[in-house]
Amino acid sequence: MQDHLPEPEPLSALVNALRRLPGVGVRSARRMAYHLLQHDRAGAEQLSQALSHAVTNLRHCQRCHSFSQSPVCETCLNPKRDSSLLCIVETPADQNMIEASHGYRGLYFVLMGSLKPLEGVGPGDLGFDKLLERVTDGQVQEVILATNFTAEGETTAHYLGEILKSQGLKVTRIARGIPTGSELEYVDAGTIAWAFMERRSS
Repeated sequence: MQDHLPEPEPLSALVNALRRLPGVGVRSARRMAYHLLQHDRAGAEQLSQALSHAVTNLRHCQRCHSFSQSPVCETCLNPKRDSSLLCIVETPADQNMIEASHGYRGLYFVLMGSLKPLEGVGPGDLGFDKLLERVTDGQVQEVILATNFTAEGETTAHYLGEILKSQGLKVTRIARGIPTGSELEYVDAGTIAWAFMERRSS
């Protein structure tokens, strides 16, 4: 027995699209869809245009792999950044949180994920070959592993640490001021700043 009335195809398509967002189930997606269509049509149109604009105009930076409108992002082009330091993070959201801490002035490499062997996500899916090119450019002296303190983040940090140390690089890991099992996106800026100051050899 259905728990709701049959939906017109456009509404059903919108609900299914919203369900692609992390943590959004079918009921939450339906609630969002009804709200936008019933109470905020202007907001729905704005959301549609913003998504289309982002998908069309954003690309991956050729150096750090984060999102950018240009081939190389503003952070990578900033001459005030310390090019001898390279911080590896899982997502652009993690990168933004580190920037908000104002405790780091080096450069970044964004993996866009973490190693998940059971889900078929391996080194090739995370651009490890591109990362190796980046860290062996003659400028990077220290690589800071700032992946999350989840099982996947720890696995990724360990795997990368072994590879990078074999290249003769100094490799450090942000300190466990970040709670175990947490994701950087949800950690306060002060804790992130402390974790960077207290980073250790990996």
